[in-house]
Amino acid sequence: MVVMVDEDTRVIVQGITGHQGQFHSQAMMDFGTNVVGGVTPGKGGQEVNGLPVFDTVQSAVDETNANASVVFVPARFAKDAAFEALDAGIELVNVITEHIPTQDAMAFAHYARYKGARVLGPNCPGVASPPDGAKLGILPNRIFEPGNVGIVSRSGTLTYEMVGALTEAGIGQSTCIGIGGDPCPGTTFIDALEMFENDPDTHEIILVGEIGGTAEEEAAAYVTEHVTKPVHAYIAGRSAPTGKQMGHAGAIVTRGQGTAESKINAFKEAGVNVMDFPTDAPEYVKA
Repeated sequence: MVVMVDEDTRVIVQGITGHQGQFHSQAMMDFGTNVVGGVTPGKGGQEVNGLPVFDTVQSAVDETNANASVVFVPARFAKDAAFEALDAGIELVNVITEHIPTQDAMAFAHYARYKGARVLGPNCPGVASPPDGAKLGILPNRIFEPGNVGIVSRSGTLTYEMVGALTEAGIGQSTCIGIGGDPCPGTTFIDALEMFENDPDTHEIILVGEIGGTAEEEAAAYVTEHVTKPVHAYIAGRSAPTGKQMGHAGAIVTRGQGTAESKINAFKEAGVNVMDFPTDAPEYVKA
């Protein structure tokens, strides 16, 4: 089963002529991703990294049959970029951009559901499938190893640390999904857990959460009812003071809600193994 991306995913990069678009389109191709073009309004007809640049997503889809997009445009243009991709029939829109207003994110996430498509992000590192040689976004190429552990995380940096620790211990990954740390992600923990549960190539699941919101508690309840595979979790922000935003827009504890303690307790009650440190992942998977 495909968990978001595989060798058949045909990717365009919105904002490919910018520095980040140029760098990461090449990195995705180096990983093995089938990147087929890019989009920058007014720069159609140019080439970046040997890829054709189009003025619109629709023209890119018409020429390349693309079915996925990675959005690197500035925050003020990100909502329009996501809507343009969805209207062109793109099935997976990976929004890397951070600092997008919450209402803008809510708008394109809702529109994606209406269109029967999926948004990953915003403010996320992307998704990688090492066995298929496919990656969207900014995840580092060299940390991955093909295997059977599925990872879903709100934190990009903690994802890299955990994947790196697994790879160094000889433990490979099936798919790694960074859902982002904003309050309204287009793809949730529950979405990822469902995909991993239905994927025969994923044998164990690691979930990386953090303070703020109730997504982890909801994921714990979903694990209890629907997940049969071993699940391990790590929660960041245990020492965060109440009312102070920590890194991500959604990482804030208010009025006693969204605390690390409540999330850890919810996972333990669901039978999920909770780690003390991200680098504990190999020990838990081997056990």
